[in-house]
Amino acid sequence: MRPITWTLSAALMLALAVLSAGVTAQSTVSGGAAAQTPAAPASAGAALPDRIWQDPGPIRALDLRYGAGGSAHAPDLAGGFTFVSEDPNATSPKFVVVDRAGVEWKVKLGAESQAETAATRFLWAAGYFVDEDYYVAALTVKGLPALQRGQDLVSAGGIVHGARLERKPSDTRKVGEWDWFDNPFAGRRELNGLRVMMALLNNWDLKKDNNAIYEVNGERRYLVSDAGATFGKTGDKATRSKGVPEHYAGSTFVAKATPATVDLVLHSRPVFLSVFAVSNYRERTGMEQITRDIPRADARWLGRRLSMLTTGQIRDAFRAAGFSPGDVDILAKIIAQRIATLKAL
Repeated sequence: MRPITWTLSAALMLALAVLSAGVTAQSTVSGGAAAQTPAAPASAGAALPDRIWQDPGPIRALDLRYGAGGSAHAPDLAGGFTFVSEDPNATSPKFVVVDRAGVEWKVKLGAESQAETAATRFLWAAGYFVDEDYYVAALTVKGLPALQRGQDLVSAGGIVHGARLERKPSDTRKVGEWDWFDNPFAGRRELNGLRVMMALLNNWDLKKDNNAIYEVNGERRYLVSDAGATFGKTGDKATRSKGVPEHYAGSTFVAKATPATVDLVLHSRPVFLSVFAVSNYRERTGMEQITRDIPRADARWLGRRLSMLTTGQIRDAFRAAGFSPGDVDILAKIIAQRIATLKAL
């Protein structure tokens, strides 16, 4: 038994060393010499400008019922949809449909559908790029087969319940993913504001593959392309949640504030380090650094912008996501309190 004991011990020591190195490397997200070096372009032939933020215009004029796509791009439920394909690898049940105008939509079912729809509206209002997401309580899909996942959300006649529809624009091309710790915006207010947004929304799943780079209108746009793990509780696999208003209301927002910086709460690390899951442990530990050591002025900048939203706009964002009136009350109250906290920093 001694050789086996030694092997496991050595593996654990190696795991801790790798973890330590990973966390040290990732701790430069907020600034410093290493963080100031721009990342290499994500697509080889592109000399396009990189953008992570744009001025959305007068904030009180934004329609948070429809979000970035507006009413003009909202799905035509009367026209119907036709099944194209299912994504068997995504975390949530997903499949692609096409409407009668030939527009493709990615349908997401399950716990993330409502949370993501609301999250995209607040990100858009803050000036960040988002997908055009809409929540529908029910839609009919022609030719829908038995789904590998999410079949319990389908009733007779191909009626799908509780779906988020993401519109696929014909003029947009995904060219890559981006990393929170290696990108062209390190140390800039706009990136720091996006870090604040992740804590504001309680987004605990900040993996690289949830970030996308799109080429559109002669520029490369960096965005959080999957914001489904929001409006619940951050934590490890056993405690975190998505789209649970009571959990969102019961969670802490600010961990620590100094005269210069603020640490916002984001829990994602597993309770135990397993030698068989070092990569996941390191990745989840690194995520917790994303919302720490944020310049106080940048957090305040974001809070001031979002404080221009009216109560009606905030409630519209949650109503558009299909939350019940009681849940809208809870969510609107808590996010307004968090925005006020940021503004007062």
